Amino acid sequence: MAYIFNYPILLFLALALVLWVSIYAGVRVRGKNVLTDSERQDLGIVLSATLTLLALLIGFSFSMAAGRYDQRKNDEENEANAIGTAYVRAGMLAPEEAARARDFLRRYVALRIVYYTARDPERLAANATETAQVQNDLWQIAQTAAIRHPTAVSALFASGVNDVLNSQGYTQAAWWNRIPVEAWMMMIAMAIACSALFGYLAQPVNGKVKRAFLIPAIVSIALFLIADLDSPRGGLIHVAPQNLTSVERTLH
Repeated sequence: MAYIFNYPILLFLALALVLWVSIYAGVRVRGKNVLTDSERQDLGIVLSATLTLLALLIGFSFSMAAGRYDQRKNDEENEANAIGTAYVRAGMLAPEEAARARDFLRRYVALRIVYYTARDPERLAANATETAQVQNDLWQIAQTAAIRHPTAVSALFASGVNDVLNSQGYTQAAWWNRIPVEAWMMMIAMAIACSALFGYLAQPVNGKVKRAFLIPAIVSIALFLIADLDSPRGGLIHVAPQNLTSVERTLH
């Protein structure tokens, strides 16, 4: 079930279909029964309360998704700054160590750009393996420099490398931080209930329910936008590695 939330377009199509079916299920359940004014008023109150609750859930979920999207953008900027700082500090090492460190940093920033832009799972797995190897090589250089020359200069470079490694960890944590599946299921259940109630209360004209597409369309679009913001790779809205690209041009 969690798979579909990684692909907002599929979620939109599935929701629109399910909600449309729910409306007509409500129409069929009522059948030819004529609702009294009292029954219509009571069910109208229930529908209004359910729609209000659904709106609150959508509002809170959108706020969560937007916050996570902003966090991913901030982490990309922090990664770029950390890499650029470490590259500058590498110049304070011995010439041979500085050249090796800067070469690894140029490779590393290219790997981080691939992380933000790749969509293929196999390519991402290979990227993760190579990223871990380059991180290990960078730390080995920092560790060796600190042991050979235990000065403030080597400590400063080691601190810069540590920031590079930490920033990657923060980015990974932000990309894993998603809206819980339980919250999605609650919103979808509320949307289905609203659609069914709408169909039950609707007045068919010539066998058709007027404006039957409104609730499925509105709710599906809202949940599509939330899923798009919440999905780092599968949606239409992505975090572009603009800062990392700019740093890569600077390093070369």
